[in-house]
Order: sequence, then structure tokens, then C-alpha cells
Amino acid sequence: MNAKSAISKEIFAPHDERMLGAVQVKRRTKKKIPFLATGGQGEYLTYICLSVLCFSLCSVTNKKPAQASITKVKQFEGSTSFVRRTQWMLEQLRQVNGIDPNRDSPEFDLLFENAFDQWVANTASEKCTFFQVLHHTCQRYLTDKKPEFINCQSKIMGGNSILHSAADSVTSAVQKASQALNERGERLGRAEEKTEELKNSAQQFAETAHKV
Repeated sequence: MNAKSAISKEIFAPHDERMLGAVQVKRRTKKKIPFLATGGQGEYLTYICLSVLCFSLCSVTNKKPAQASITKVKQFEGSTSFVRRTQWMLEQLRQVNGIDPNRDSPEFDLLFENAFDQWVANTASEKCTFFQVLHHTCQRYLTDKKPEFINCQSKIMGGNSILHSAADSVTSAVQKASQALNERGERLGRAEEKTEELKNSAQQFAETAHKV
């Protein structure tokens, strides 16, 4: 099981949350630590995770909207488990900065109501995938105060995202299957017509032979 699957199972699943995406990150700038701070837990890996939690009302017909959040998860050196750290509601996200809209870059910034973090993703493609899922989630679950996406590549914002590509692939597969069924139906129809023609010819031949 890879790290992201383990995080989903260990951190989110027990709380009825569904993890939509995650990106492994490091800080671009070192965080200032108080001079008196001691007893650090050593090296660790950091993941920024996007998840959604659905609440249901007592009524069968009414449901509250899904609650999406962004959570910082850490895995400390020497440990196989993960630890949930800071969590923000998606509504608290104010700005997503892709740093450079002209190239694949692993750097990005997240601005919340009460926090600002500068990150470097493990890879540029991992950041791109997370941004695509994040943008899609904001459009789906936020009705007001959607965060601003700046300095992001067009493939993140437009129709070239992996989500749209996946949807296009499914649609294409359905269309191909439908076309194949139609062609098969046409072939069967032609075969039935041919069979009927042969049957009629045989019947006419039989009648003619009987008269003779």
C-alpha cells in the first residue's frame, strides 16, 4: 500500500471522510521555531490532503451539502503511522498560487484566512494533479467566496484536466461500444434479411417444383 492510500485508510476513512487528493510537500522557506522550543520529533514527511465529509439530516429527502477540507498530515521518521495536523475548511482558502503559469513547476503557495504556506511538491506532475482536483472541488462544493487561482497553467483551469480527460475517455468508450452494438445490429439485420430472401426463394422453388 502506498503512502496516500495508507493516509486515506488511516486518517480519513475512520471519520467517514473521503480523501480526494494529496500531494507530498516540503517548505520553500524554513519555518521560524521559538528559541526555547525543545523536544522536536525529528525528520518527517508532510502531505497536504483534500477530503470531503458528507452529513445527512434525519429526513430522508433532505441532505446537508458535503463539507470539504484541506488537512496537513505528517509521518515522522521511524514511524509507519500518520498524524493529522492542521486542518482548514475549504471555505477558508483564499488563494492558490501556482507560481509560474508558463512551465511545469513544483512550487506553490496556499493562502488561508489565518495562514500562509509556501510549498514545494515532490514533483511538478504531482502538484498539477492536486491542483486539478482542488480546482474541481472548489467549483463543485463552494457556492460563494471561491478561492482565486493565480499563476496556474491553463490545463489546470480548462478542459484538459485529468478529470475532464477521464470523463472524455469514459464518454468515448461508451460511444465506441454503442457504435459497435449498432454495427452489430446492422449486420444481424442484413443477415436476417438475407435469410428471409433465401427462405422465400426456397419456398418459391419448392412451389414451382411441386407444380412441375
